[in-house]
Amino acid sequence: MADLSFRETLQAEQLFDPVAWWGQADGARTALVEARDGRTHSYASLNADADTWARRLRGCGVAHGDRVAVLAQNRVEFIALLCACIRTGALLVPLNWRLSAAELGRVIADAEPTVLLGEDRFAAIAREACLIAQVGVPPRWIDLDRDVNGLLQLLVDAAHSDTRSTNDPVLLLYTSGSTGTPKGVMIPHRQLLANAIATTTAWGIGQDDVGPIVTPFFHTGGWNVFTTPILFRGGTAVLIDGFDPETFLDTVKRFGLTVSFGVPTQLAMLRTSSKWGMSLPKLRWFISGGAPCPERIKDDVLAAGYRFREGYGLTECGPNCFATTDDTASNRFGTVGWPITFLQMRLRGDDGSLVGDDQVGELELRGPQLFAGYFRAPEKTADVMTSDGWLRTGDLASRASDGVFTIRGRRKEMFISGGENVFPGEVEAALLDCTGVAEVSVIGVADARWGEVGCALVVCQSPQLDAPALLAYARSRLAGYKVPKHVYFVAALPRLGSGKIDRRALGELTRDLLASAGSASETPS
Repeated sequence: MADLSFRETLQAEQLFDPVAWWGQADGARTALVEARDGRTHSYASLNADADTWARRLRGCGVAHGDRVAVLAQNRVEFIALLCACIRTGALLVPLNWRLSAAELGRVIADAEPTVLLGEDRFAAIAREACLIAQVGVPPRWIDLDRDVNGLLQLLVDAAHSDTRSTNDPVLLLYTSGSTGTPKGVMIPHRQLLANAIATTTAWGIGQDDVGPIVTPFFHTGGWNVFTTPILFRGGTAVLIDGFDPETFLDTVKRFGLTVSFGVPTQLAMLRTSSKWGMSLPKLRWFISGGAPCPERIKDDVLAAGYRFREGYGLTECGPNCFATTDDTASNRFGTVGWPITFLQMRLRGDDGSLVGDDQVGELELRGPQLFAGYFRAPEKTADVMTSDGWLRTGDLASRASDGVFTIRGRRKEMFISGGENVFPGEVEAALLDCTGVAEVSVIGVADARWGEVGCALVVCQSPQLDAPALLAYARSRLAGYKVPKHVYFVAALPRLGSGKIDRRALGELTRDLLASAGSASETPS
């Protein structure tokens, strides 16, 4: 499923391991900074740590193709372990520490790791998850806070395997899902390399750039939005082990961050900080991704004197699929720009035909940034891949005549009201701009007259907000058929362990609310 002409230019000895190259070529350069205490790690020291971990993994019996799971928040060992897995031919499996023991157990049962490394605070849930997993041979537990110094006797030769290729997976990232069945996305060397080249080229990232690692490592964003591209170019990554608005803005200024990434929720939190608007002379821009961004957040970022861009990507491809400019990002809100280097893109309609400019279709992607498939699930891989090697993203998008793309929402979430297509993401973005709305999710529900209509579940910031006021605002921003027919105020939206909206649970909640004909619902005339 890779672009073979690109892949064939990559030789086995050119596998993705920028830490090894920079460690030899310019080892004194700063690779990582720990924001908590300012401790720095050079490329040379990080390279040495990676070699040590590779020898430890060999000592634990880890061989080519084995899985090495980690249950920990962001910490330096993650980077060294990724490089160690590259050097032993193993796969690093970052586990979501937000999951329940039952959810973790399903992932462990699927991945079957040889070893499970983690922080002491997660030891109990790790044991419970392993019992639930019922794997034949439980993984060896290594406590990163207690056991590391006792692993010296495990140091054995960690020579590179001669059988590795650029299509060998390096990372195994489990995506969120509401079915209870985990999907392990295999990230190969060529995906990391192509994403790093394309990202640093299109975004202009170089050796002098400093970027944050604030997204958890169990997300592709933690690895591949900034970390691996910056390490590829010999830049500096600042490791942040949790997100707090005040601390984050201090970190941006203190360490001279030049780029910053966050989901819209994080940007919204930054706007509430007393330090919002402080001078950040080295920061080029904030980039938002992972969910639709309300226009009011963009406006607030610009009003504070910062630049703003939106991005798009997914674990299975990229994850940096588009690049834009400051001018386009400011003047054409909601657009994500042009396809990034190496990636081909096309849009397909419901009938399978290619759609033209200014029409909405499902976004399909092809190129060396594609994943190597779902782990041990060829049938799931076949479900999302076309016979000619295109990834069906499940996302709807449109393309302007100048090639600029706009993401319209998930294909499965679109509904048809009175013959018109309604994209929940567009409606949600409009409602989020209404004063007093903290969060909102829109879902299509059956309607006797229109076939389907929208139902909005709203989390409020202000108790003064009511359904009539919200709907009046919606009518000022949206065509009538897009305005939700039902509005319910809820304390919180159901979420998966990753923090994303649980669409299945959302549907169940919506059906329960409609069935009860709750008084919080308002039907517009």
